[in-house]
Amino acid sequence: MMKLVRDLPLKDRSPRKPLYVQVVTQPALHGCWSVNISETGIGLVASPLGGATEGPREGEELEMAFSLPDSHARIRVRGVVRWRHDTEGAEGGTVTALGLAFLSFEGSDRVTLARYLVESALHVAVAFATEEQARTLRTALEGHARLGFAQTPAEVYALLARGDVAVLLVAGTDEVRALSLVEQLASRRMDEVDATGAAPPSDLAARIVHCAPAAPERLLELFNSGSLFRTLGPSFGVEEVRQAVLDAGREHGVRTEQRRMGLELERNLLRERALMSGTPGAPAPAAGEGPGFSSPAMQRVMELVRVAAPHRVAVLLQGETGTGKEVLSRIIHRLSGREDVPLVVQDCGALTETLLESELFGHVKGAFTGAVADHPGLFVLADGGTIFLDEIENTTPNLQAKLLRVLEGGDVRPVGGTQVRHVDVRVVAASNRDLGQEVRAGRFRADLFYRLNSFTIDLPPLRERPEDVLSLARHFLELFNRSQKRSASGIAADAEEALVAYAWPGNARELRNVMERAALLSKPGEMVTRRLLPPSLVGARAGNTGTGGSLKARMEHMERELIREALEQHDGVLRRAAVALGMDAVTLGRRARRHGLWKGS
Repeated sequence: MMKLVRDLPLKDRSPRKPLYVQVVTQPALHGCWSVNISETGIGLVASPLGGATEGPREGEELEMAFSLPDSHARIRVRGVVRWRHDTEGAEGGTVTALGLAFLSFEGSDRVTLARYLVESALHVAVAFATEEQARTLRTALEGHARLGFAQTPAEVYALLARGDVAVLLVAGTDEVRALSLVEQLASRRMDEVDATGAAPPSDLAARIVHCAPAAPERLLELFNSGSLFRTLGPSFGVEEVRQAVLDAGREHGVRTEQRRMGLELERNLLRERALMSGTPGAPAPAAGEGPGFSSPAMQRVMELVRVAAPHRVAVLLQGETGTGKEVLSRIIHRLSGREDVPLVVQDCGALTETLLESELFGHVKGAFTGAVADHPGLFVLADGGTIFLDEIENTTPNLQAKLLRVLEGGDVRPVGGTQVRHVDVRVVAASNRDLGQEVRAGRFRADLFYRLNSFTIDLPPLRERPEDVLSLARHFLELFNRSQKRSASGIAADAEEALVAYAWPGNARELRNVMERAALLSKPGEMVTRRLLPPSLVGARAGNTGTGGSLKARMEHMERELIREALEQHDGVLRRAAVALGMDAVTLGRRARRHGLWKGS
């Protein structure tokens, strides 16, 4: 799903690694491949069939799915386009390069990706090596690179299809077979790039080190054409092959970064020229915090956020489910000065105590059944940044004690380990219950509560800020028009009345779902009317007390219904309605505005 995102992260200090795998996107991008990847973002190339107008623009979101080498783990992630550059391909089509910053991952996919990046090394494919050559290579590259051996061209192609092989070492004693493989690879790369313009770019393909017999004239030809990085001959030594492979890997990494930086620089130069010349449509910085923050209640919340964000103080967000606590945590992170490091999010109610402890603090190999490798933990991955702990009320007392140690001293010790690591992590916690009451009931540690309670922000439910309902609804409708390729032209007056009148027990999340349904049901160019809203919403009056909900919510419903009826009976004249209800007109006006029933001054 796509939406306009403000204040995009501009810096990415995490190291990038080459990764050439096909990427499935939503909205779909034809011929989409990854070029490089880091913990915070990914570089893509694609060949959109619709040309430069197809696909997401800068500041819009994109959902992606791709598989990692070795484990074949499927990564599903939402990212925002930081920059986009369109050029004409070799066959006249459009080649699009995009740089994306990651926003959120599905489940534990962020941890899976981080583990892959931490554990990944220089990958070298070795073709046709003899037993003696293989022994020399293992001796030379142990601790420096991971080797994959192949004895047939098909096996070589399978290794290269991993997507992260930086060096191909062609060895053996068969001159014809070795040269044939090099020529086939060169021809195949040229064919792929010329045909679509979106396969992994030829200048980013694995560097080839030739270690097989061949005529010097032929090797010189291949070297001058760019097909070979270096030649050693079949009787290579430990030192020289190690140096050749490491040089090839470094050059491959440098070329990857040069290509990315060149594309981003070119795009930034074009942006600067557009801004200087006043070109219509040039990207401009947006102000404000977006829809849903215009009501006085949310403006007060934002005042607190601006006060707390620049400081390392822990923040506790309290509010009902669906009020936007994670959205607010991202704003705090963005304003904190720690935006260079990604925000790490963990739902504390989604895992058992053992698994949650392992996810947060990490574990060492052998700490428990299934711990086949060291895992750094989310606090270590968030070092220098922010961690958002949602539903913290679901943690156990034992885990709360460990969280308190991290908050007070920044010390993290993995499960089963003895070494303590110090981290600098800003903690933002969230709860949909009153933690003070949880402490009094004995379900939450008082010491952790008082540590978190140094700066508490209460998020009002949507029913208490009806001014935000329509702006949020229009925002969600625009979002789903883009992501679902719909063309709903707006919200009709009868639908607006129903949306404002509804109590929204599910808060903004429920409103989002309602607008997604309306967008899907709408015909091209049609406005959203009551007909497109769920029957449960249209049939419910805000004053319907029903049998569900808290006493406070039911009283709010009843008050709204009484005020609505009084205003209808007296043609909207506030003073007459106040007399009928036996209350002061100023008080009635204030309550009517709160319920979205009156817009007078």
